[in-house]
Amino acid sequence: MEKIIIIKYGELSTKKDNINFFLKKLKENILFSLKDLDVEVTYDLGRMFIHAMNHFDEVISRIKNIFGIHEISIGYTIDSTDFNCIKEEILKLLKEKEFITFKVESKRSNKKLDTTSIELSKNLGAYILKNIRNLKVDVKNPEIVVNVEYRLHNTLVYFDKIKGSGGYPVGTLGKGLLMLSGGIDSPVAGYLAMKRGVKIEAIYFESPPHTSIEAKNKVKRLAQKLAVYNNDIVLHVVNFTLIQEAIYKNIPHEYLITIMRRMMYRISAILASKRNAKILINGESIGQVASQTLTSMSAINEVVNIPVIRPLACFDKLDIIDIAKKIDTYETSILPFEDCCTIFVPKHPVINPNIGKCHEYEELIPFKDLIYEAVKTHEVIKIQAHEEDKAFKDLL
Repeated sequence: MEKIIIIKYGELSTKKDNINFFLKKLKENILFSLKDLDVEVTYDLGRMFIHAMNHFDEVISRIKNIFGIHEISIGYTIDSTDFNCIKEEILKLLKEKEFITFKVESKRSNKKLDTTSIELSKNLGAYILKNIRNLKVDVKNPEIVVNVEYRLHNTLVYFDKIKGSGGYPVGTLGKGLLMLSGGIDSPVAGYLAMKRGVKIEAIYFESPPHTSIEAKNKVKRLAQKLAVYNNDIVLHVVNFTLIQEAIYKNIPHEYLITIMRRMMYRISAILASKRNAKILINGESIGQVASQTLTSMSAINEVVNIPVIRPLACFDKLDIIDIAKKIDTYETSILPFEDCCTIFVPKHPVINPNIGKCHEYEELIPFKDLIYEAVKTHEVIKIQAHEEDKAFKDLL
């Protein structure tokens, strides 16, 4: 009998002809996350198994953050399909536990067994009651659930279930470029995109000296937290100072935010193309600020052909905050360091911008040359999951 970690797939089990593609990527992501540990990962179409030696707690703490996993259990493989042998091994396991109430749940994928799952559960429950004194069956709220899966060549037994992150394995649906600010929303948008199988890189716009090194380090910290789900993140840091100053000096102030966002979209689309990213991702939520009205979104979106995904478009702010707290980005996001989107904010930004005026105002600045220079000189930072940095710690 071997102690193992059992992974259930959940939504992945709905895949048919291409399920092996998803399972191979899930295995790859798990191995990457556990690369410094002595583990082996095997799988079939029903379950994935991690043979973890003595690293069970550490393995579980890491794989809980891997998308594509519906449920995790520490279990045991019994190398037998003989019911009498199985009963004896399960009894040994139960005698090491303290409990009064229990129930048995059986799953029979081995159709050679000439009895039903319900009958198997009843027989095993009767055997447990006979051999361990003072126990009771409680089918509604038991202290222990004895899960038994009767398979073709062996039997799985497990007791506890840990909820996984669900979704699809990161990387199965291609790559996207996340427009990562220092706020609450964009990290949550990145998290939700990764949950749908999108591998992300991130782009951040800095504007020194108007934005600080602390603001940049804050975004690096947010990227590091997202890297836990993505294995690593490539962060593209674009110097936006000359573009932002040109906009501020030459363009009517009510259009500052609209034109600024149009420039950011253009730059993001160029970098996405260079990095083979199929979509842009951002944290916009309908109506939350002036640049996120439907008219504003339409005017800003006009400058790119690449699809723009807004995972939070219909979320309430409080719902977004709840997710930010869950993924541990909230406390970093609320640190008081301003980014490009919060400096030079006009008192009365236009909420229904006219596209014709956008074209007219953009002709007042040499934006094509400025964009070319910003893309050419941008900084690339690779951030690994679980890495520590003194600059990160100094923020907190």
